[in-house]
Amino acid sequence: MSKRDGSEVFRITGARQGLADDVRGRQRRYIISMTVRTLSVIAAAVLWNVERHVAIVALALGILLPYIAVVIANAGRETAPSLPSTFVPAPVRPALGAAEASADGDGERPYGRN
Repeated sequence: MSKRDGSEVFRITGARQGLADDVRGRQRRYIISMTVRTLSVIAAAVLWNVERHVAIVALALGILLPYIAVVIANAGRETAPSLPSTFVPAPVRPALGAAEASADGDGERPYGRN
């Protein structure tokens, strides 16, 4: 990701790509697919009497590519990337034992047991 002025911007959150950027990317992929389709149909017409096998493959590509391009363009937004873990483990507490009993000074065990 980069700003228009040339400085680099780093993504630090789990936020998705902006809607305008997502639409622009899908439009770009669609235009590229339709350009390839147009070129394959032109190649099929030019090669029909010269190399029929290549022309048939190009024609098949020209027929199938619009469907594929529309499916890709309408696929929807990207899935949200996984967010960083916010789990903070609980601090480890020392086991109740002789150290606390001696700290009481009265010689009693914790919880009033003798």
